[in-house]
Amino acid sequence: MKKFLVSLLVVVLVGVGVAWSKRADIILALAKYKTSQKYADVAPTREIPWQQGPTEQTSASGEQPPNIILIVADDLGYNDISTFGGGVGGMQTPGIDRLAAEGAVFTQSYSGASTCAPSRAMMMTGRYPTRTGFEFTPTPAGMAKIVGVVAASMDSGLPVSVYDEALEESQPPYERKGLPASEVTIAETLKAKGYYTAHIGKWHLGRENGMAPHDQGFDDSLLMQSGLYLPEDDPNVVNAKVSFDPIDRFLWAGMGFSASYNSGDADKFKPAGYLTDYWTDESIKVIKANKNRPFFLYLAHWGPHTPLQSTREDYDALSGIEPHRKRVYAGMIRAVDRSVSRILDTLEAEGIADDTVVVFTSDNGGAGYIGIQDVNSPFRGWKITMFEGGLRVPMFVKWPKRIAAGSSVDTPVAHIDMMPTLAAAAGASQPQGVAIDGVSLLPLVTGEGAQSWDRDTLFWQNGHYQVVRHGDWKLQLNDRPTDGLQKWLYNLADDPTEQNNLAASYPDKLKELEALLAAHQAGSRGPLYESVTQMPVMVDKTLAEKFAEGDEYVYTPN
Repeated sequence: MKKFLVSLLVVVLVGVGVAWSKRADIILALAKYKTSQKYADVAPTREIPWQQGPTEQTSASGEQPPNIILIVADDLGYNDISTFGGGVGGMQTPGIDRLAAEGAVFTQSYSGASTCAPSRAMMMTGRYPTRTGFEFTPTPAGMAKIVGVVAASMDSGLPVSVYDEALEESQPPYERKGLPASEVTIAETLKAKGYYTAHIGKWHLGRENGMAPHDQGFDDSLLMQSGLYLPEDDPNVVNAKVSFDPIDRFLWAGMGFSASYNSGDADKFKPAGYLTDYWTDESIKVIKANKNRPFFLYLAHWGPHTPLQSTREDYDALSGIEPHRKRVYAGMIRAVDRSVSRILDTLEAEGIADDTVVVFTSDNGGAGYIGIQDVNSPFRGWKITMFEGGLRVPMFVKWPKRIAAGSSVDTPVAHIDMMPTLAAAAGASQPQGVAIDGVSLLPLVTGEGAQSWDRDTLFWQNGHYQVVRHGDWKLQLNDRPTDGLQKWLYNLADDPTEQNNLAASYPDKLKELEALLAAHQAGSRGPLYESVTQMPVMVDKTLAEKFAEGDEYVYTPN
């Protein structure tokens, strides 16, 4: 009996040991199973009942305010497009290049944050997180914990991640972690001016309690309900799984292929094709149906965010780009570029190009966790860091009636300027009693009143990770739980790629910028909900490379 018990104990211990060593695979398998159950009842594709505008122009030419189209890519790197001389794998992006050439290019344009959701909130409101409290990017239930477990099972060499499970369990669910309904969006502002407003694609600003897009000023919303571009086994898809990225492994386990229209999880249905192309198809329907009245279309692409999925046609068109994941990634950007081309072609065909403002940008810089070296070249850093690579984004504005083709603006601008710019273009009043931090960019691109444009300072923050740009000087503060406060001070006029940290050499300038950050924080309302995790992110290496002692890194809370 004693030998039996000892043998049983050995078997149990071995089983526990095997389970522990495979805990990441087990937890991902469980997540995959739950996902399959959640999306088992997705309804077939359906027609979207977009509102139909008048069949004829109701206003004399020049009397109607311009149509407005805001196109936002997701995680598009500064060097991913050929506009600035780059292009992933040497690929050209003629649609995006055309938009830039036919309008104004901002040569120092910044995202609102180094991750997606806060940037989108700033585009919608023109307000800093210190005012809205929307400071972190909401993640689905269980994501932070699962990503932490998967990361811990990998031999990346990175410092430890920090996760507070009790704090996460005490917070609202994912669907209610959004932009408060009390905030006034650009969609609400334009709707009050008589615009028809439509949202297509990603939102990431809440889905309940008045936070969904159709509750925040959009007449119609075709929402990315989950995040696969096509089913994983679709014959027209080419997948690239990034085994060294714990976030990617969670996305493949936790995401489905579905959309919803003006509603939530109970109304899931299958998109009618590859997401980027499907959303463009629907955007063209919106344009054609509403060309005779002023409309605002917010086309929020998911591409080229992971999971990496390209159409087979785009993948086949890019032979010679290696490795496989880079070719798939390039195919995704090719689809986004095709979308821009099709939107511009539609405006021309419908005869409304001159009366339409088209803006293109990305929510933040390219991600290091996809393991592609040059996505943000020549800048250092990636998405999630606030080095220039994480914050620099393309920003192009085309409006033939007011903006000369081939215009270029060197003034630093950011996503907080989007809301007041679009409101000014429409001749709409900014919301009463609401402090707007952004400034209209129209004087810079039209030349009308540009001499009075005098803003010198921009702010970014993600919990303890705080940044200010004042004139040409930029300061980053990052409180790393492993070894304390780090400070990086750069003169971007002399050092735009942030190679030479001047924090020790210029104590007076350091003190000046620290005072600006302190003053900015003094009026903060604080975050709507606290961060539950802190992740180390390398500044100069992708996640495909192993961390080594001496490598620069930041801790980013979320």
